[in-house]
Amino acid sequence: MSSSIPVTTDPPSPPAPGPSSSSSRWQFGLYNRFATWRKSLELPNPGTSENLNKEAKNTLLNNYLFDGARAELSKSLSMNPMFSVTHSFNMGSQTIPPSYGFGAMFINEQLFMHGNVDHEGNLSARINQGWSPSNISKVQTQLSSTPGQSVVQLEHDYIGSDYSINAKAVNPSPVDLTGIYMGSYLQSLTKNIALGVEGIFQRPSPDMSEFATAYLAKYTSTDKSWIATAQLQGMGIIQASYWQKLSDKVDVAADLQVVAAPGRRDALATLAARYELRMASFRAQLDSTGKVSAFLEQKFAPTFSFLVSGEIDHFKNSAKVGVGVMIDSNTMTPEEMGLVPPPGHLPTPMPQP
Repeated sequence: MSSSIPVTTDPPSPPAPGPSSSSSRWQFGLYNRFATWRKSLELPNPGTSENLNKEAKNTLLNNYLFDGARAELSKSLSMNPMFSVTHSFNMGSQTIPPSYGFGAMFINEQLFMHGNVDHEGNLSARINQGWSPSNISKVQTQLSSTPGQSVVQLEHDYIGSDYSINAKAVNPSPVDLTGIYMGSYLQSLTKNIALGVEGIFQRPSPDMSEFATAYLAKYTSTDKSWIATAQLQGMGIIQASYWQKLSDKVDVAADLQVVAAPGRRDALATLAARYELRMASFRAQLDSTGKVSAFLEQKFAPTFSFLVSGEIDHFKNSAKVGVGVMIDSNTMTPEEMGLVPPPGHLPTPMPQP
C-alpha cells in the first residue's frame, strides 16, 4: 500500500524594485522631510500681492479725498445673510459731473456680491466666492455705453500656510487669447521677511505682445507694529512704503514712487497720519508736490456720519473742498437684527464651574 507524500512549494518572491520605483520613493521621502522641516519653521502667511501695502493705503488719503457735495443713503434689509441697498449722490465736483447711483450688497459666509448702476446706465459689479479658506475666486466687471470702457476681470487667490498665489485675467478673449494676464507668488522666507515675483503678459492684438516682471519685498516687525514694503517694476519704476502704528489710536505712513525710465525721471513722496477718536476719524497728508490734504469722518450717531474733505495745492494756488453725509436707515427690530432673543425664547444657561 502506497502513501502520498505532501509536497510544499514556496510562494513566489516579490519582484525586485526597479530603478523607477526606488527613485519615486526617494523623491517622495525627500519631499516629506522638506515639508516637515518647512512646517516646523511656523512661517506666517505674507498676504496677497494685491494687499502688499494695505496698511499704508488705509492711512493715506488717496482713496478718501473728494470735492463737491456727496450723500449716501443706505438701508439694511437683512442681517443674516446681510443684504442692503444704497442711494448715492454727487454734485458740485471740479473733476467729475453730477451723478446718481443705486447699489446693492449681499454677504454671507462664503459669498460677497456688490453691484452699482448710475443714472447713465453704467453698471459695475463684483463677486467674491470662497470655495474654502484657501481658495477664493473673484469676478469684477464694468459695463459702459462708451466704446472701449467695458472691463471684465477674472481672478483667483490661493492662500497657503506661508505663501500666496494669485492669477488674474483682464478682458481675456478665448478666441485669439488677447487681454492682460497676471500671476504673482509671495513667499515668507522668515517670520519677518517675505519675497515675491509678479509677471504681466499683455496681448492687445494677436500680432502684438509684451511681458514684464515685477519683484516684491515685505518686512514685518516681530510685534507687527511697523511694516515696510518695496516693489521694483520694469522700466525703472520703484515704489516703497512704510507704515507704523504709534498707539492704539495713531498710525503714520510714508510712500515713495520713483520713475527712472529713459527720457523721464520723476519722484513723488507722501507722508500721512491717521488719528482714531471714539466717534471720529481724522487723516492728514502732505506730499512733495506741495499738496496738503485732510479728511474728517465724524459720527454723530451709529447711523449718521458727516464727512469733510479738503486739499490745498500751494504750487498751483488752488484748493478743493468737499462735504458729505452718510445715513444708514435701519428699520429692523433688535430681534430681527439678532441683538436680543425673540419673545418667549429662554436664554441658554451659563455652564456652572
